[in-house]
Amino acid sequence: MGVAPSKETLVGLSRPELAEKLAALGVPERQHRMRVAQLWSWIYVRGATDFDIMTDIAKELRGQLAEHFALTRPEIVTEQVSVDGTRKWLLRLHDGKEIETVYIPEEGRGTLCISSQIGCTLTCSFCHTGTQRLVRNLTASEIIGQIMLARDRIGDWPGAVPDDPSGLPQGDRKITNVVLMGMGEPLYNFDNVRDACAIVSDGEGLSISKRRITLSTSGIVPEIPRWGEEAGTMLAISLHAVRDELRNELVPINRKWPIKDLLDACRNYPGLSNAKRITFEYVMLKGLNDSVEDAKALVRLLAKIPAKINLIPFNPWPGSPYECSDWEQIEKFAEVVNRAGYASPVRSPRGRDIMAACGQLKSASIKQRASQRLASA
Repeated sequence: MGVAPSKETLVGLSRPELAEKLAALGVPERQHRMRVAQLWSWIYVRGATDFDIMTDIAKELRGQLAEHFALTRPEIVTEQVSVDGTRKWLLRLHDGKEIETVYIPEEGRGTLCISSQIGCTLTCSFCHTGTQRLVRNLTASEIIGQIMLARDRIGDWPGAVPDDPSGLPQGDRKITNVVLMGMGEPLYNFDNVRDACAIVSDGEGLSISKRRITLSTSGIVPEIPRWGEEAGTMLAISLHAVRDELRNELVPINRKWPIKDLLDACRNYPGLSNAKRITFEYVMLKGLNDSVEDAKALVRLLAKIPAKINLIPFNPWPGSPYECSDWEQIEKFAEVVNRAGYASPVRSPRGRDIMAACGQLKSASIKQRASQRLASA
């Protein structure tokens, strides 16, 4: 069920924000701490979708909460399950705009790939999302809502049972990792993404460690140190080329912040260490960036940066101008990187058959003119 326009959802609100909502209902200030703790537990620990089940909250207050607020998540438009178990949801938000969220189950772990924008600020030429211009930023509630929805669907709340358990990892937690690698450039939605990550990593709530949350950026250089200081999650860099000339084509933001500036920011990332390495993502494009010479240049570029290198076979999408490197060439590239002492796993394509793989996400939402937005409102 989508968010009713007349009711604000409490999902995605911080403790101070929940206290503000309680104050607006006339709840005495001396009760705020207790009531916030109760709401926090019901929303983020138990995944409540109805105020009526909050039995430790007075019935009168539950009625007031239900009258003014909601606990809704984004609406599921479509749900697809890949042959490899990957699940993709097309989600509709309160204003009718749509985003995509992907869950990737593996043995002993499960990774949720969430979006930070509708469309994308950037126009990376190898990425399907980059062909969809930015519609708007997601709110912190909409970012958190993706996680809540996913946990609902796969039964990841205490005592919950998934509708379809096939392919899900064993263990109490089905979502162990969250990656901001879906639609959008998260550092261009800094404040909302930071606030959402604070709730995700809260040990008394969703409780996913900052070391299991990874933000992927195309290289918004001024925001990288700020992210390390204010959020402190793991960092991934969409690098994809070792020469500015090629990266200018693949990742156009490189014209503003070239490779040298980007890597300088990485070397100074707060908390960087062998225990907290930066992941460099490198999509393998046939005949463009996949030579042994490119691999050697990559090793030289990343010198003295505690790093892991993810080699990503290019995932095709309709109209894409690139081809995936031959597997033999990918192995040669990986061998050079491995010999240099870098962990360089080749990311197995997941969810290709449902367009859920890296670089394939896109929704049908389009940017409205200001006059259209006003008319809709």
